[in-house]
Amino acid sequence: MRIVMQPARRSDKVVNQHYLDTIANPVVFDEHADLLEPGVMDELKQLFPDGSAEMWGVVPGKGGANLPRINKMSPGQWVFFTGDKKLYFGGTIALMWHNKALAERLWDTDAAGSTWEYMYALSGTRGFDIPISEVRQLLGWNANRNIMGITVLNEDESDTLQTLLTLDPATAATSPLTAQDERAAVNAFDGDLERKAQRAQRGEQAALKRRLLPGSTGECALCGRELPATFLIGAHIKKRAMCTDDEKRDLANIAMLACTFGCDALYEHGYVAIAPGGTIQVSPLAYDLPGVATHIQERLADRTVTWWNEDREPYYQWHRTHTFKTTPMH
Repeated sequence: MRIVMQPARRSDKVVNQHYLDTIANPVVFDEHADLLEPGVMDELKQLFPDGSAEMWGVVPGKGGANLPRINKMSPGQWVFFTGDKKLYFGGTIALMWHNKALAERLWDTDAAGSTWEYMYALSGTRGFDIPISEVRQLLGWNANRNIMGITVLNEDESDTLQTLLTLDPATAATSPLTAQDERAAVNAFDGDLERKAQRAQRGEQAALKRRLLPGSTGECALCGRELPATFLIGAHIKKRAMCTDDEKRDLANIAMLACTFGCDALYEHGYVAIAPGGTIQVSPLAYDLPGVATHIQERLADRTVTWWNEDREPYYQWHRTHTFKTTPMH
């Protein structure tokens, strides 16, 4: 999955107004039915049954300079808004279309008379607070590199950023494959049709599990249930791929036991976090998923975990700022 970087510096008054107009306040489709093409309107209403969506756009650039980059964008990709030295907002591109008249109505034109006519709607949005310096370091960029225009990361950069930030898929338009497309995909595939799954073995994993779980049973750090070892895993509090060697060796503090009955996945995907002092924080985005919200209410809400201490707090803090799902700042 390619990742798109969208420069949008909110300290710029124009950009901030656009953000307030069409991100903080989603666009109501019926209010613009006179400009939305029927096909686009139908797709938007299928993707967003409540009748509104967060929208953004890209200018074509002088002489169409941005078009090659825009052509690399597609529904299903993640897009991150960057500006003021941080990555602060993101979501999935749900739909893309071209509509100059609607863009002018929503955002007017820039000083050159251009408008943000290559439009897209966003789903599954969330807030972030990641310093751009951390992204530069992770991707091996020059220390002074900034996102100056709409940028589609290559596959390697996208995969690396995916490792840093747990990005869940959200609603997006899909193009159904024809029978001819399916046959072509099968014929083009020259790998093994059957492959044995292999699990990467980490050098410290056995020692970590023994330290966390010396007996045949243990307590899930999140829900507090006493469970057999089979149903407990050593979950890294801070994402392992982002840990330094010293942090990986900090076996006493870097991980906690989490059960496979949902707690590990909820923490890994950022629907719960541990606040200073040990109270469980619940992401407001969890309540958009009834099954997830029910599980949290029944098992985790109002709990204080005994695993929290000051030595583990830096790892829990990393999870809160990098993985925990927060609502966008308006």
